[in-house]
Amino acid sequence: MSSTDQTQELINGIKRGLLQWYDFEQNAKVLYIGERTDALAEMLMERPLTVVCVSVEQSCSNGWQQEHKGGFDYLIAVEALERTENPEHVLQSWRSLLQEDGRLLLGMNNRFGIRYFCGDRDPYTGRNFDGIEGYRRAYDKKEDVFRGRCYSRDEIEKMLRAAGWNAFQFFSVLSDLHNPGLIYAEDYLPNEDLANRLFPTYNYPDAVFLEEAPLYECLENNGLFHKLANAWLIECGPKEALCDVLHVTCSMERGRESALCTVIRRTGIVEKRAAYPEGEVRLEKLAAHAKELKGRGIPVVDTKLEGGVCVMPQIQAEVGQVYLKKLLRTEKERFLQELDHFRDLILQSSDIVESDQGDGEGAILRRGYVDMVPLNSFYIDGEFVFYDQEFCEENYPANAVISRMVGTFYAGNVELMKILPVEELYERYGLTKQQERWQKMEWAFLTDLRKERELRIYHEACRGNTETIYANRQRMNFSTDEYQRLFVDIFRNVEGRKLILFGSGHFTKKFLAMYGQDYPVYAIVDNNEHKWGQELEGIGICPPAIFEELSGGEYKVLICIKNYLSVVRQLEELGVKEYGIFDAGKDYPRKRNPIVRTQAGAAEGEPKKFHTGYISGVFDLFHIGHLNMFKRAKEQCEYLIVGVVSDEGVRKYKEVEPFVPYEERAEMVRSCRYVDEVVKIPLEFRGVREAYQMYHFDCQFSGSDYRNNPDWLADKEFLEKHGSEMVFFPYTESTSSSKLKQLIEKRLC
Repeated sequence: MSSTDQTQELINGIKRGLLQWYDFEQNAKVLYIGERTDALAEMLMERPLTVVCVSVEQSCSNGWQQEHKGGFDYLIAVEALERTENPEHVLQSWRSLLQEDGRLLLGMNNRFGIRYFCGDRDPYTGRNFDGIEGYRRAYDKKEDVFRGRCYSRDEIEKMLRAAGWNAFQFFSVLSDLHNPGLIYAEDYLPNEDLANRLFPTYNYPDAVFLEEAPLYECLENNGLFHKLANAWLIECGPKEALCDVLHVTCSMERGRESALCTVIRRTGIVEKRAAYPEGEVRLEKLAAHAKELKGRGIPVVDTKLEGGVCVMPQIQAEVGQVYLKKLLRTEKERFLQELDHFRDLILQSSDIVESDQGDGEGAILRRGYVDMVPLNSFYIDGEFVFYDQEFCEENYPANAVISRMVGTFYAGNVELMKILPVEELYERYGLTKQQERWQKMEWAFLTDLRKERELRIYHEACRGNTETIYANRQRMNFSTDEYQRLFVDIFRNVEGRKLILFGSGHFTKKFLAMYGQDYPVYAIVDNNEHKWGQELEGIGICPPAIFEELSGGEYKVLICIKNYLSVVRQLEELGVKEYGIFDAGKDYPRKRNPIVRTQAGAAEGEPKKFHTGYISGVFDLFHIGHLNMFKRAKEQCEYLIVGVVSDEGVRKYKEVEPFVPYEERAEMVRSCRYVDEVVKIPLEFRGVREAYQMYHFDCQFSGSDYRNNPDWLADKEFLEKHGSEMVFFPYTESTSSSKLKQLIEKRLC
């Protein structure tokens, strides 16, 4: 199966989650409104069911109605009713197709979904706020073609009752009908922090200006959780036949071997099921791990494997994550004691094969339970009780698990970091020396589990981007003129003045990497006195008092801090008038203008396909494969830029020592007659996207060994979206830097 087919299978699997867990009666007759190739239709046809697929129009036609009246046990329609101009008539027609005790399952979008208040566009009109306004502006002209509309809970209930459905229940679907990871009955609320579980998805993420996930706790506390759900699954039928499910968690994105559905029933039973037959081994491991942990004195939820299903009692208690967060806000010292105890439970969970030597490596566990974190525990009678311990690695560093304990607890929560900086916990548990390693291990685990690389293009198309959300939010805080002056024309009046950056964190590093060559920086200012006197990229970090030493009109300040408002007030109080705000996600004009060289022998008037081309690489042990790629690239572009990875970048990302130092590698590339310019790739901003921001090339060239790499395919789609391209050249299999290194090392030995 190709990587594209694998990705599509994962995407279809995610969509199946809407009904993967539902208990259809065997050998029942199902009418599905839609195509046989739909993900849900394919899921239904894999079961012992008789499935018929038709369009809305066909299902409502007189002939079809007469032929199939009362012929189905289930009718399923997802995002179909909203596209009809007379939904009441359609519902009545569908009711006649069902048996007396038949059930109707509707998937519908909520026009008051929280996603639309966060800036998402309506799925039918493609505009902001049309649903919230009741579509009063959407179809107000005769020439407007009806494409569909979302409905509110009240409107849907009235339509159902008018069609004769008096027994129904609503399930709130998060994030949406295409990404149904969490499903809640209308009388059930989450007992966990959804900011750690939920990845919001959108119809048009580029329009979103408000982060959705952190809002759910407040929605719960104010009785708005179900009212503002993005979508609903609605079950209609005889009251006694409605399902007894309270909550469903679907991890369908994990793929056939790991996808699970967790179902909480009103009976107080929790069932964990494999979504596919290949996943039954995962359940066996989960039950075995629970037994092993219990044998070591670790409190765990009772877990039994019955008929291929893991069965547990529903626990009416706070999730450990929620308990610890409340504790940190009220009793910091007790919080530290409880977190210490949690750490001790991790160390107790397995035999220690190597003790802590004090070198930052920590103890090595014979069996490391990677998911032993507060999010997967309850707090009951003064003890953490664990559940869902699916994952176990042999000879695993305890510090990697402890680092996950800390990282998942914070999950980017700025409020908690103000109370207790995360660095203090890293120091407390001896994680600092190897912190980068632990974070890499965590991301490797999560990336593989969630199939992040395979789904990268899909996620980028539907998930919100924090930098985009941040930029959209900024525009709303200022008038058009103010925004233009502060955020767009940031280099106005820079010429002839000293450029000072305010802030020394991530945004400043990105500015220096992107624009430092075009706009030399005089000084960096930071309010943190511990940084004064230090340097960043060879530029001194100074206190704000530097402004008192300079005259007005002598300098311009660029604020390079995400939460910039306090600095704006500070500058205004200091009398600083000339300042701008650097948006790390924005594309600013560059000074560089490459000189186009005409290749010898090229006929006049025959322009090449691309103006500016770009290639990146380490280029260690320069060989014929590199030369061939440069030659092929130059044949297609007028000006070829080659980015060379620094020695620090090779060590950090390749985890090897370069044979040849950067300066020598760069000089060898520079001396090649096909190369017009050599640039050093910034350590922290080495990706295709950052390179495009810096050089605005028309094409990036790469070896064909990356042709099916999901990350490169995602970058290819990004470039195409911005009017650029990515071209893959055949990989020179006979020669590579890796093969040369192996040969050298073999001969040296």
